[in-house]
This record gives sequence, structure tokens and C-alpha cells, in this order.
Amino acid sequence: MTLQDTPQHRPAYHFTPQAHWMNDPNGLVFHEGVYHLFFQYHPHSSVWGPMHWGHASSRDLVHWQEHAIALEPDELGMIFSGSVVFDAHNSSGLAPQGQAPLVAVFTHSHTATEAQGSPHQHQSLAWSLDAGTTWQKYQGNPVLESPGLKDFRDPKVFWHETTARWVMSVACGDHIAFYASMDLKNWSLESRFGQALGAHGGVWECPDLVALTLNGRERWVLLVSVTAGGPQGGSATQYFVGDFDGRMFTAEHADVRWLDWGPDNYAGVTWSNTPGRCLFIGWMSNWLYAAKLPTFPWRGAMTLPRELQLREVDGHAWLCTPVAAEVESAFQESSVVQIHTSADLSQALANSQGRCRLTLTADAAAPWALVLSNAHGDRWCLRYNPETRQFGVDRTMAGQSDFHPEFAACHMAPRLARSSVLRLQVYLDACLMETIADDGLSVITSLSFPSSAWTGIEREGNVDISLQTL
Repeated sequence: MTLQDTPQHRPAYHFTPQAHWMNDPNGLVFHEGVYHLFFQYHPHSSVWGPMHWGHASSRDLVHWQEHAIALEPDELGMIFSGSVVFDAHNSSGLAPQGQAPLVAVFTHSHTATEAQGSPHQHQSLAWSLDAGTTWQKYQGNPVLESPGLKDFRDPKVFWHETTARWVMSVACGDHIAFYASMDLKNWSLESRFGQALGAHGGVWECPDLVALTLNGRERWVLLVSVTAGGPQGGSATQYFVGDFDGRMFTAEHADVRWLDWGPDNYAGVTWSNTPGRCLFIGWMSNWLYAAKLPTFPWRGAMTLPRELQLREVDGHAWLCTPVAAEVESAFQESSVVQIHTSADLSQALANSQGRCRLTLTADAAAPWALVLSNAHGDRWCLRYNPETRQFGVDRTMAGQSDFHPEFAACHMAPRLARSSVLRLQVYLDACLMETIADDGLSVITSLSFPSSAWTGIEREGNVDISLQTL
């Protein structure tokens, strides 16, 4: 069957590759004024296959340029997920004297068949001396072999100032292992975390340990993606708030907490080399149906960049994920259409061709709803129920969904904030919908595939709406 191009689903301000399959973001690093986004990529198909590292970059986190493939499979296996650090003092010795390399730490993975039943995932290095344009793999790979585990992948590395050494988080199937190194080549196991905590509906993946500040105190947040068992079914990302002493992470809570209550934010990690900021991006899909999404010639998108922050609610520290300031500024600099009538609202939406931002403000004590529609009868609905303190995104009638039986569903999220005024932003970008409430305390990231662009808006209850386009 010949697949047809789907330009109506191509987003305008989210990153998608020009063609073929993309999943996890990898190797996020800010270097010489440029944000680098590497990603899991199969350059020969629109379904998952032998993994490479694709590469894109941006100076403003809004406009992205795709580059040549950065890392390709070799005799040690496919190139799975990992991270990139700026080795400012050349502790690795990979650069000539007087130079500082970018160092990629990634998983080499053979298939189980190729490994003939033995552990087949190991950690390896590559480095770049030209700001990430070209990469050379380390001749001593792998630098960290599997300790006999089937799943041993997705190394996320950072420099720990207090102990003056590199720390690596690695996913080990049902827990996270922490390793330390002085030179990025020789690693020692420090501790393990999570076998008896958190959600375990699937395999643990893509860990990321980051330091954030709340009320003047440093706290640590560990992100862990899980392949199944998310709040909406399928894959999702959980997080733990706690402390890290350079060796061991200790969580301060036992309940399961989700970074995003929608079905389509997975495997997200943060950029390195951004002092004072913690910038995050995720893969906007779900392993339940990722291989069947009705887009062509590409399959896979990234969320908007977010800024991870901690906020205190009822004496507890919660992670919130508002969009990055650069994205916010880009919309603030655009024209604002203040909506007075339903006709004005629908006309503004139609003019945007389904690529805009809606800002909603409402009384948190009253119910309300927002319904998007088009000429084909598709409907997407966002509701708020003050009695249950829940948001709901309903995509059961939002367009094409026959590619998977669990795609058409209603997705609920709790409202954690206690303020009397409720403010939400809906980032609408063709098939991508990011609903962010209370500056990121409650988020629902989801896909929908309307038959044509949204052209109508209906409001139920008292909710003020404005619309902006880039």
C-alpha cells in the first residue's frame, strides 16, 4: 500500500524530522549558544528499526534545523539512548591538550538474537571537537559492560560539583543504578534505587537526576520513564523528589507521581550545560500505538521544551512543567486576538489553520468546557469539574482513531493548585495538543488527528479565551 503525505498533521512549532521514524530525545546539550537535540532515529523506515542518533539544533527552542545523522550502528550494536556533556576540563582526555570536547555517553545494544542470550546492552562513548557536527567513537568501547542484566541502558550523565566527579544514572529493568567516574571512561557502582518504589507496570527507562531549588533549599528530582502502566495506559514518565549525596538518591515520598497526566509524553530528559535552568523535552507519543500513527513521511514528534520547577502545595514538593521562557516569549511577541463572541473565536481559530495557543481564564469554583470542531464533525473537548478538581481531555470524537483501539479515550488530570482563579494554556499545533494548567502543575499532553483543521469553538460556562499565533 502506498502511503499518502499528511501535511495537514505537520506541526509548525514542534520538532519533527523531515521523514522516517523518531522516538526518544537523546544527548541534549547547550553549547556555544546552540541547543542540540539528538534523537532515536531510523533513517530508512517510518517504523522502529536499527537505531541511529538523529540531530537537530536551535538557538531559540522554537525554530529547529535538522542535521546529518550523528551516530550510526556498528559492530557493537545499535545506538540507543544516552546523553551528551561538555567536558570543560578535558577530564576524559579525548581532546588534544588545550581543547574541550563534547562527550556522548550512550547505549550500544545488540538484539537478543545477536547476543545469543547473553547481556547485550553496554555503555559507550563518542566525542566531538566541532560543536557536535561530527563524532568519533572511543576505541575502548564499551566503557561500562552490563552486570548480567537484560535491560541496562539510557545513561544520563552530569557533573556533581560537591564530589567533583561525573555521575551516571542507568536504567536496569526495574530500578536505577548510579555510577561515578573521574574521567568518563572508568565507572564504579555507587548505589541502586527503586525496586520497591514507584510504578512498575513496565520496564524502567530514560532516567534523569536533576537538582532544583525550592524555598532556598536544594532538592533532587529523579525522572524515570516506564514502558507500560502509565496513568492513561501505555508508557509514561514518573518522578521522585528527594535528596542525593553524590552516591545515593533517597526519595521523600512513597506515592507514585506522574510528570504528565496525558498519554503522549514519554522518555523526556533535560539539557546539560544550562546553569540555573532545567530544560526538558519529551517524545510526544505512546508505545501503545506509536508505530501506527497516521502521519507520513515522518512518524514521531517532540513536545515543546519545558522548564522543570518545584512548587510547594499543601506542604509537599511537586514538579511543574511550564513551557520554556523562549516559547512563552515567542507567543507574547505575536498578535493577541481577544475573543468576544463565538464567531470571533471560530474565525481566529480558522485563520490559524490549527496552529496557535489558546489562553483560558476561569473561576476555579465553577465548571466549564471548551469544544473544538471542524466541518467533518470532529470534536475535541477540554472540561473542568470543580467538585472532583479534575481536568478532562476528550479525544473520543477528535478524528482518526481506528489505528488503535485504545487511542479514542478521555484523559483525566487532577488540579493540584489551590488558587481561586484557574488559568490554562492549550498549545495547538496540527495533531499535537499540550494543555498546561496552573503554570505547569497539571499537564495533559496528547495527540489527535482531525479530518481537517479545527475551525469552530464552543464554550460552556464562564471562561475567557484569547488566541495567539507565532
